[in-house]
Amino acid sequence: MSTEKLVYVIDVGSGNLKSLINTCKYLNYEVTLITEPSQFPKANGKKTKVIFPGVGNYGHFVKKLYESGLEEPIREYIANGGMIMGVCVGLQTFFKKSEESPEVKGLNYIGGDEIYLKKFNDSTKPVPEIGWNTLYGNNFFYNLDPYKRYYYVHSFAAILPKHLEDADEIDGWKIVKTRYGDEVFIAAMWKDNVVASQFHPEKSGAAGLQYIDAFLNDKTSPFDTSVYTEQEKQEKSNDYTNFGLARRIIACLDVRSNDQGDLVVTKGDQYDVREKSDDGGDVRNLGKPVSLAQQYYEQGADEVTFLNITSFRNCPLKDLPMLDVLSKAAETCFVPLTVGGGIKDVVDVDGTIVRADEVASLYFRSGADKVSIGTDAVYAAEDYYKNGNKGNGQSPIETISKKFGAQAVVISVDPKRVYVNSPNDVKHNTIKTEVKGPNNEEYCWYQCTIKGGRESRDIGVYEFVQACEALGAGEILLNCIDKDGSNSGYDFELINMCKSAVSIPVIASSGAGVPQHFEDAFKYTSCDACLGAGMFHRNEYTVKEVKEHLVHSGFKARMDY
Repeated sequence: MSTEKLVYVIDVGSGNLKSLINTCKYLNYEVTLITEPSQFPKANGKKTKVIFPGVGNYGHFVKKLYESGLEEPIREYIANGGMIMGVCVGLQTFFKKSEESPEVKGLNYIGGDEIYLKKFNDSTKPVPEIGWNTLYGNNFFYNLDPYKRYYYVHSFAAILPKHLEDADEIDGWKIVKTRYGDEVFIAAMWKDNVVASQFHPEKSGAAGLQYIDAFLNDKTSPFDTSVYTEQEKQEKSNDYTNFGLARRIIACLDVRSNDQGDLVVTKGDQYDVREKSDDGGDVRNLGKPVSLAQQYYEQGADEVTFLNITSFRNCPLKDLPMLDVLSKAAETCFVPLTVGGGIKDVVDVDGTIVRADEVASLYFRSGADKVSIGTDAVYAAEDYYKNGNKGNGQSPIETISKKFGAQAVVISVDPKRVYVNSPNDVKHNTIKTEVKGPNNEEYCWYQCTIKGGRESRDIGVYEFVQACEALGAGEILLNCIDKDGSNSGYDFELINMCKSAVSIPVIASSGAGVPQHFEDAFKYTSCDACLGAGMFHRNEYTVKEVKEHLVHSGFKARMDY
């Protein structure tokens, strides 16, 4: 194949390359991975293209880069004029240093000791920043569109000092900026033959595809905004409410095998996924996971979550059916994909012990961007408190977070209400509830359950989410057994309790039945995203209709898909 239709992707074994590879293929480019110096191409002007992606912990990533011997080939390639695009931690590596790993030195192409990677202030907003944010500035490039949103997932950024917040150029680099809360950081930068973005273009839908296509085809000019009317520009103008993020709508697919052994998307009522009949009924079949995922992507879902609720026993890890589901979904869904179920230390069928971070790596390699941990997170939280509020470094939360970053670890928790007469009756954090108990109790606590809600544990959700954040989790997927399948709306009291306990983002789940429920959740709680399932699967409402409702009600939602 001619070099004009070939792109090289640097692979240091960090995170999800599948979606980036799929994006390049979607744009009719073939991909060659670079894992060692001998594979690095010689710079050949604009004909040679290299993409330098990275996710997770800055120190872990940069160390892997040095260990692989790829630092010098990158420097030589850039010096000789080769075209290169950095993505996320790939951008961060061009700076000198990061607060995340002070002892590890980056490539030092920009910023020096004045501008480097700092952690967002989590006293004023959730951290990590997860979601779809805008761009602004006066120096746009590579078809970046100031009226579209791009997907970010990070805790550290090149935060600009106050006196440089209005700058459009740093050390000869053109920069485009993003605001998260009251902090301004570099969203993308370009100098000569190097361009890089903090956002994930391969997960930014049509806007991200447009940006990558511009790099691959040498279209350095900014997007021609004259295609928008003045009214459209006003409607799409930058908005810094909700920290600059659009209201995230997530489509969730509960995936399991039915009695015939086929993988289907199902939905339960209080976690019962079988049809009602005298003989027990078959597993409720609401569609195929890959086709539904693509449908929700096309409707505008900001993320798609797969929760595997089947235990695939006697199946080699490398042949897990969910790996194939993710791989196929990632070919057509250019938004973040999360997978849950079985992300733990396991014993493979041949007796090999496989650690949770290695299991997670399999899913990342297949197309997942985040993994969701359920039952094992409860065990880890219990051990955390038994160990004097310390982790042992071996839990799935800790090992995955250390290797891939907190943003890659979602905690899925299934709590249920337990009513009490007085907060003094239990050791758990309680709330005074507006929904009184069966015996007129005025207080309740939320008990964590495991194994799909089948077993209760003596730990409250408030204490649980605090432990998970301390262990390294980056996001909470907050289900609710009492609301599951009810179509009566989210449990606001549960959501607000969890938001008060942590500084990481919280996704509201369980109970959505109509678009108004999403609006109510954003209006009456400080949740960071809302998840829907059954109402989408049954075609009662589309993701697009939910977003249109939010926009009509005055909320910002990503509509450019």
